[in-house]
Amino acid sequence: MSGRLADVEARIGTVHKLASVISAMRGIAAARAQEARQHVDSIRLFAETIGAAIGEALTLLPDTGTGAGDRARDGGGRGAVILLAAEQGFAGTYNEQVFDAAAPLLSAPHDLFIAGDRGGLVAAERGLPVAWSAAMIAHPAQAATLATRLTDAIFEPVAQGRITRVSIVHAAPGATGGLEMIARPLVPFDFSRFPAPAQGIAPEITLPPDKLLSRLVEEYVFAELSEAVVLAFAAENAARMRAMIAAHDNVMASLDTLVAASRRLRQEEITDEIVELATGRQPVRCHPGSPF
Repeated sequence: MSGRLADVEARIGTVHKLASVISAMRGIAAARAQEARQHVDSIRLFAETIGAAIGEALTLLPDTGTGAGDRARDGGGRGAVILLAAEQGFAGTYNEQVFDAAAPLLSAPHDLFIAGDRGGLVAAERGLPVAWSAAMIAHPAQAATLATRLTDAIFEPVAQGRITRVSIVHAAPGATGGLEMIARPLVPFDFSRFPAPAQGIAPEITLPPDKLLSRLVEEYVFAELSEAVVLAFAAENAARMRAMIAAHDNVMASLDTLVAASRRLRQEEITDEIVELATGRQPVRCHPGSPF
């Protein structure tokens, strides 16, 4: 009995330590998700500034349509899919949800670009070849570095004509606390999003209009990638936070069961000791006719 009680008490101590680790992981994930949301606002402000510049630059060109862009919109050529997955574990079904959202794009001829080591594992399980991969960020301040690498990785094959369509798939924190899956086309670039400025004064430029517009487009795509990376990082940590909350609830339920078992074993042990003491002190009765 005492051996069983000692085992249960040791298990209780282990579960207490596990609960402390889970609580710490939940707190870290919550802090990271909050920090990422704060970075999104500055990235969107940067994107709005570049977008306004694109609208002004468009007024300097007689025509912005391209035949290659029309063919890409019609489904011609090879596509590229950028998928932002998780870097660390304990995020529930986060990676599977991102891959499921990308399934329609992955069914067509494509090159797969993955950020997040856990995403590479899921791609291997699903038999999806990976053309390019990198680690997902561990801090929102690293978003610009990853976005730069992604920009360089996709614009080279686009410039060479090997890829005519680029889409990015990632998760974002939902309004109700869940995850929202986003699939956004990046190439061909949609110039219709940027209306001409209200004033008719042409801006002063130091570059040819077509070259200026090309650089602005690259900057805007960089901003879109930066926003996607930060949103995915926030979503990953939000998913991890929910997973840790569920794990904490399960651990506390196990702890309650163990505490109840230890109390029952301790009571049984005390009862056994009382019975042994009572039996040891019980006087011996002599039978009738006995000489003793």
